Amino acid sequence: MLSKKTQYALKALGFLAAKFGEGPVLISEISKKKKIPIKFLETILLELKQANILDSKKGKGGGYYLTQAPKKTTLATAIRVVGGPIALLPCVSLNFYEKCKDCNETVCGLNKAMVQTRDATLKILEKKTLAELIDGN
Repeated sequence: MLSKKTQYALKALGFLAAKFGEGPVLISEISKKKKIPIKFLETILLELKQANILDSKKGKGGGYYLTQAPKKTTLATAIRVVGGPIALLPCVSLNFYEKCKDCNETVCGLNKAMVQTRDATLKILEKKTLAELIDGN
């Protein structure tokens, strides 16, 4: 299940995707339009900026904007930045792998099922982009 933080991040990214090419968007506008608490949104947008998905401009006419066209950033990338692993278990994660303490992965049925789940999920999330988060699409 996506965390509230990840859901908010994806909503904000969808809003910024719809505004792509129009210049920076104020955090207060994103917060109001997408009903995201502003303090929480500030933290999320900073994480996305540190990952170079977003950039910002200070001062008059400032705000946040996508660093590249919405079709160039996948949902998998965005989810990993704010939500961490896409896999449901750490022992099947590609980017956040952790060995299970209590089982042998080579014979674990749960591991095998979750590898298939991860692969099917990634197949979709690596094809979907921020452009598809724009409301009305």
